Amino acid sequence: MASLWQFFGLPDPEAGQNANRNEVQQPAVRPLATQQQITPKPIEEPQAPALIPEPVGVQPTRKEIPLGWQGPVTSDGEPFHDLGALHKATPVIPNRALRYVAPDVMNRIPTRGIAKRINQGDTVIVDLRPLVHMDTHQNVCRRELKQMSDEVGVGVFALDAEDKLLLMPGNDVVVDVQSHELGLGALLNP
Repeated sequence: MASLWQFFGLPDPEAGQNANRNEVQQPAVRPLATQQQITPKPIEEPQAPALIPEPVGVQPTRKEIPLGWQGPVTSDGEPFHDLGALHKATPVIPNRALRYVAPDVMNRIPTRGIAKRINQGDTVIVDLRPLVHMDTHQNVCRRELKQMSDEVGVGVFALDAEDKLLLMPGNDVVVDVQSHELGLGALLNP
């Protein structure tokens, strides 16, 4: 009976083990009349599978290369995505920022610098809380900020009930004035 290995044309890896088992089970000395001369059988080389010819007139389907494809292409003409290749994206430099401004040592607010940053698109938060005992000076700073915001063309928004945290959005920044909800409370309590 042929083995599975012979079906595929490969040598049987267990053939040597079966031969050793047979030698142990058989008597060591055989009579001369029953001995047969064993000739070694040549091992057949596995043959390459026959190539199946493609039908005439049928062309293999190919994927189209995407527009702007810069990567390698396989021999079949398909785009090859090398997942091991490292491509560093160019770092994006932000052109807008959120600026925090507090009064300096002499309790002044730099309105010219704030106006310049607002024109560049930065959003500015002005904190007047360090001027706790100076109500009159707080009012002067508020008037200066209001005058500066009118010149620049943006509004001034109070972020707290005491009008000590003031927000001035930059150019092309949209502020929602309909909901009047600030902080995480609106997100946590839907």
